[in-house]
Amino acid sequence: AFVATYLTCTTVFVTGASSVIVGHPLDTVKTRLHAGKGYRNTLHCVVTIYKKENVTGFFKGLFFPLASITLYNSVVFGFFSNTQRLISRYRYGDGRHPCSMLDLTVASMLTGLVSVGVGAPVDLVKIRLQMQTQPVLAENFNLAGNGSVPLRSMGIQSQSLYRGPLHCISTVLQNEGIQGLYRGAGAMILRDVPGYTLYFIPYTLFCKWLNPDGNGPPHPCCIWLAGGLAGSISWVTATPTDVVKSRLQADAMQHRKYKGILHCIMQSYKTEGIHVFFRGATVNAIRGFPMCFIRSF
Repeated sequence: AFVATYLTCTTVFVTGASSVIVGHPLDTVKTRLHAGKGYRNTLHCVVTIYKKENVTGFFKGLFFPLASITLYNSVVFGFFSNTQRLISRYRYGDGRHPCSMLDLTVASMLTGLVSVGVGAPVDLVKIRLQMQTQPVLAENFNLAGNGSVPLRSMGIQSQSLYRGPLHCISTVLQNEGIQGLYRGAGAMILRDVPGYTLYFIPYTLFCKWLNPDGNGPPHPCCIWLAGGLAGSISWVTATPTDVVKSRLQADAMQHRKYKGILHCIMQSYKTEGIHVFFRGATVNAIRGFPMCFIRSF
């Protein structure tokens, strides 16, 4: 039993860590497109990061998601499996009874809700570290001795507020309290509740379509392909709420712009138009496939 548990934990960590490492460079690009300034498109964002920060710039904020991925995957997939069994036991009297699409939808939505409890602080720390090189967002900060020259107009880069994930957590707790770690959690709920539904339902359907005979479990290649396709669908459809979540989580107390979800939506729309909510959709589609492909192993 100990060996089986050890192998399971190791597999969860290896697959989870691999998906994080593979997806993180594009995640950084996606975050900069969502919450950053001055990027004309995806290619310009990639080139700018590389020129100013080299390859290491794409891996900012990697450590905390990497360290917490085993816990996150265990909570999410464990909760999803147990919820399916509970629903089957309640509705059909047998926990092994196959779930209907309605059952899967309910289990997926509940899983998305629960995932925010673990994922919101991880995402906030990751995004704060990914955004460290963005220009100072402080129209109210002026150069000493000259109150008429805003820092934004000078194009001055911000100082690093955080030395690493632990320093980021302690700084947020000190300045904003425990609720600071959950800033953007409401937008994350709006992203993940439908997002997990649009992952697990397509994943189940793709597995059935790729294994029409239904004799025995699907071939591993079918499972991997289904996971990748479902991941792309989930992340593309989640882009609008992901933009709002990224902006709220990047919005540090020192230069806060948004009062909440609705204010962020209205301000973003007013200043940048409707297209802002689809910024980074292509990156999400590309990134979602290999991440969820690997996670399906």
